[in-house]
Amino acid sequence: MVPEPLLAQFSGFLAARIGLHFPRERWDDLERGINAAARDFRFGETEACIRWLMSSTPTRSQIEILASQLTVGETYFFRERRTFDTLEQSILPELIRSRRGNERRLRIWSAGCCTGEEPYSIAILLARTIPDWRDWNISILATDINPHFLRKASIGVYGAWSFRDTPAGIKAGFFRRTTEGRFEIHPAIKALVTFAYLNLAEDGYPSVENGSNAMDIIFCRNVVMYFEPERGRKVIQNLGLSLMDDGWLFVSAVEVSQVVSPQLRVVNFPGAIVYRRSTRWTTAENDLAAIPPWAPVAPNVSAGPANLDIDEEPVAALPPGSRQETGRASRPERKQREVDMPAHTPYRQASALYEHGRYSEAAEATLGLLSRDPNDAKAMALLARIYANQGRIADAFEWCDKAVAADKLNPGWCYLLATILQEQGRPDDAVAALKRALYLDQNHALAHVALGNLTRRRGKLKESERHFRNALSILRGYRQEHVLPESEGVTAGRLAEIIQSTISSEAWT
Repeated sequence: MVPEPLLAQFSGFLAARIGLHFPRERWDDLERGINAAARDFRFGETEACIRWLMSSTPTRSQIEILASQLTVGETYFFRERRTFDTLEQSILPELIRSRRGNERRLRIWSAGCCTGEEPYSIAILLARTIPDWRDWNISILATDINPHFLRKASIGVYGAWSFRDTPAGIKAGFFRRTTEGRFEIHPAIKALVTFAYLNLAEDGYPSVENGSNAMDIIFCRNVVMYFEPERGRKVIQNLGLSLMDDGWLFVSAVEVSQVVSPQLRVVNFPGAIVYRRSTRWTTAENDLAAIPPWAPVAPNVSAGPANLDIDEEPVAALPPGSRQETGRASRPERKQREVDMPAHTPYRQASALYEHGRYSEAAEATLGLLSRDPNDAKAMALLARIYANQGRIADAFEWCDKAVAADKLNPGWCYLLATILQEQGRPDDAVAALKRALYLDQNHALAHVALGNLTRRRGKLKESERHFRNALSILRGYRQEHVLPESEGVTAGRLAEIIQSTISSEAWT
């Protein structure tokens, strides 16, 4: 049994270094989690493991192990039914109508997907709602930091307890019973969901590279409530930027008081609260006033999805004009002023607008660059990224294709083209573009990773592992803190960690 003074120290350490909060009443949970983590760290004694962890800043691999043991994995199909009723009855019909006469394309993200019940519930709902869903380009991204959860989710086999509040007909219509008496999801539904490792507070998003851009709908439920408030608000701000204009963000009812973001406005439905991205910035006071009185206040919980950021100063996504108690401008406000200040070049100014989610202004600035120099491949590629984050995938393809034609020897533009082709549902063309990138630069680590992911999804496991191993070999030649070109801020060290997480999850294959 761990002495209480040491548990108190460790609780403070987790709050300060990782962002999780374990109040005294949840120390039993903390002790159970760290006992299990100690075994993973190969410690015979839990106390020694705690002292070792507190002796230095946790590494990302240590955080992942802690996340595996401190994350609550309680979920089931169609959890919080009124949320899914709102999606089916109030949000999807409008979205489907708007896309049916144009490109039949839907992009949804389950952030903090746990063991997969949520993204599979979304996939099932889409199959029930859209009669010709097989003719649509439907992409459901499901991410989590816990590799054990992702492993189970990717297998897609569940016990009866996962169906404890499931609508009638779901098991019979979308699962098959295994010889062990469990239930395996139908392959066609399973194919709609892509599982991937992503740390919500550390990895970059929105990003064309990891597919977290231009989302129509994001589910991030029972995740933000486990963060320290400043970290949670930063996550919400980034999720808002990952949405299309008028896109929807679902959080749990207990988390609504934590959603403070100027680009999101609250929309009330019967029994559900959803946020919608708006081009009109709102104030925190207006949104809080719009929350109905029945909405519960976020509890002071301890263990949750440890999407953690140990390197950056906690930041609250405050509305424009807000000040921290110290009197200095908050980071979002400082960034806002930096964007408004003249950059060294027009291209850098356009890039800064893009990085801060001001896509319309960034597109206007970039088109201005191209009016002065129609052959500027770098500006063409930037415009392709901007349009991709706006969900204008056909326009993104057009401008990226122009960048490739204008600078035929640049592997980066071929790699970017491949990511856009994947969003268009053209995997064969994406593979060809990635192979072209590697022909131009055999040491293009990102192209190897993308090919590894594509071949893994096609069941070509040996080829997939070869690309992952090649990427790791290339990354060893960089400093860990080196930011990779075309990666939107991903460092060599971070990409290597993501690859290792993928390789080690053998059951994904």
